[in-house]
Amino acid sequence: MPRTQWGSRLGFILASAGATVGLGSIWKFPYVTAMNGGGAFLLVYLAFTFTLGLALLQAELALGRAAGCGAVGAFSKLGSPRWKLLGYGGVLCCFLVFSFYSVVGGWTLGYLLRALDGRVMSDDVGALGALFGQYVGDPAEALLTHALFASLTLLVVAGGVQKGIERVGKLLMPLLFLLMLALIVRALTLPGAMAGVEALFRPDFARLTPGMLVEALGLACFSLSVGAGCMLAYGSYLGPGTRLGNSALWVTGLTALTSVLAGLMIFPAIYAFGLNPQAGPGLTYMVMPVVFNHLPYGQLFATAFFALLLMAALTSAVSLLEVVAILPIDEFGVGRRKAALAVTALAFLAGVPAALSFGLLADYKLFGRNAFELMDYAASNVLLPLGCIGTALFAGRVAWPAVRDELRLSAPAAMLMRVACRWLAPLMIGLVLAYNL
Repeated sequence: MPRTQWGSRLGFILASAGATVGLGSIWKFPYVTAMNGGGAFLLVYLAFTFTLGLALLQAELALGRAAGCGAVGAFSKLGSPRWKLLGYGGVLCCFLVFSFYSVVGGWTLGYLLRALDGRVMSDDVGALGALFGQYVGDPAEALLTHALFASLTLLVVAGGVQKGIERVGKLLMPLLFLLMLALIVRALTLPGAMAGVEALFRPDFARLTPGMLVEALGLACFSLSVGAGCMLAYGSYLGPGTRLGNSALWVTGLTALTSVLAGLMIFPAIYAFGLNPQAGPGLTYMVMPVVFNHLPYGQLFATAFFALLLMAALTSAVSLLEVVAILPIDEFGVGRRKAALAVTALAFLAGVPAALSFGLLADYKLFGRNAFELMDYAASNVLLPLGCIGTALFAGRVAWPAVRDELRLSAPAAMLMRVACRWLAPLMIGLVLAYNL
């Protein structure tokens, strides 16, 4: 049976950009940029994104199209059966990430509802912190929103490539950008907003450190969703007529643009009200509502903000669930709907401890981390970097002829690409792995 393909190149680009644009793009990039010297970090991040990050993205897409199947089958088909282990590692990584990411997506859904009824509108960061703690500590609500978000993701993946993933990407990504632009325009009109713009773009090279360089490299590579099989899965649905290099450049550009726009959306507003731009995840749920409370039509802007976050969460969650669902579809011939339902149910159950980590299970910790933190650490700091290293080595050493042929590179470009995959990416991401352990 012929493999399903994307309906259009635009649909593939938007769906892939949706996979890379997640909640981290909205809060993590501004937070990490603020912590690491503003414009100097931005320049380094962009340099890594459009060099090493782009090379890894191209390699993963090429592997997917060459094999015409998901990660487990691709590594076996283009290499040998023992390489299946790398594919299973990617599936496990996506399964773990989706399990706790669905919990966070549920929080965003819950906060969208709270924005609609005005409960998040407050001047008191302490009160908002208490509201957040009360919400995530309520087992019934945490589990309900976790289930609702997982179900939304299931509906998209069960719908298939063209009618599910591609259709949602083509709808949500333009809407996400429109909402971001509307919020940026409003933020830039606030008194004192230019201080935030200066903090984002003015480089402070005195704050460049080896640790900051490693942070920028990790953010550049992992923000493109490489290393876990997401882009390999999306590449497997590409037809032979699609130019991989050009499409990968578009996806990379949209991902970087989203990060910069997120900074422009958040930095001016934060500086205008004298709030802390280094608040991390709390920026989303405990700081931004203070900003909206000071704005005319603030409830409307708060609703738009949390709707934007929900869209970003959903488009990236879809790619995670797709990687896991492809395994029974490709390897065992299970129908898409049955496979999607089964893996969603398993991921929901696996996410239950994460959902209860801030309430009923708050006192249960392993290695000093609760279940949510442990799953995040294992996936983000161990499995994902190892997947990046393994994929780069596989592309540059084992399956290089297939990668080269799919990308149709000139001789100089092919040489640079192979050096990046064989040597630079493994060594540099190895530094990220060692730094984060």
